[in-house]
Amino acid sequence: MPLVLLDRDGVINRDSDDYIRGPADWEPIPGSIEAIAALSKSGYQLAVVTNQSGLSRGYFGLDELEAIHAELCRQVEEQGGCLAGIFYCPHSPDQDCACRKPATGLLLAAEQALGMSAKGALFIGDSLKDLQAARAHGCLPVLVRTGKGEATLVSLQGAHVDLENADQVAVFDDLAAVARAIIDGELIPGMS
Repeated sequence: MPLVLLDRDGVINRDSDDYIRGPADWEPIPGSIEAIAALSKSGYQLAVVTNQSGLSRGYFGLDELEAIHAELCRQVEEQGGCLAGIFYCPHSPDQDCACRKPATGLLLAAEQALGMSAKGALFIGDSLKDLQAARAHGCLPVLVRTGKGEATLVSLQGAHVDLENADQVAVFDDLAAVARAIIDGELIPGMS
């Protein structure tokens, strides 16, 4: 079963500079839940890997984060799919941990929990940190234009971007468009 890794905020749900602090703030991007379910039903394992520094900043607690993730899973299951796991980094950027993207600790945690390698997996994100983590771990980075994606795309076209082969990153409008490309065989995990 091929693995697909997903960032959360800006890819699955709308992002906010004020943080997604609880289920009331969590709003799926149109088509994202259906896209996850469609990939799941097509034989893909899907795992979410997300930086959630709002925990260490005290903006929300573990109960709120788990309630958001329970709602995400419920909506995916309602569409006939499932998520294999949700992995998050609770640390702030200044804590210099091994799990906060662009570090690869979340990818290692997903590999260990799922019993499979993430090497060659598609990693769908909206930020440079997502793309950097993907490249550093041997995943195929995919950028969506939702969330911070448009700004990230502009930075990729700059002269000083810190991402190897930035011009080879696949770019899609949203998660639904990526899912269609994967299901249609236009974007294949393990192929760069």
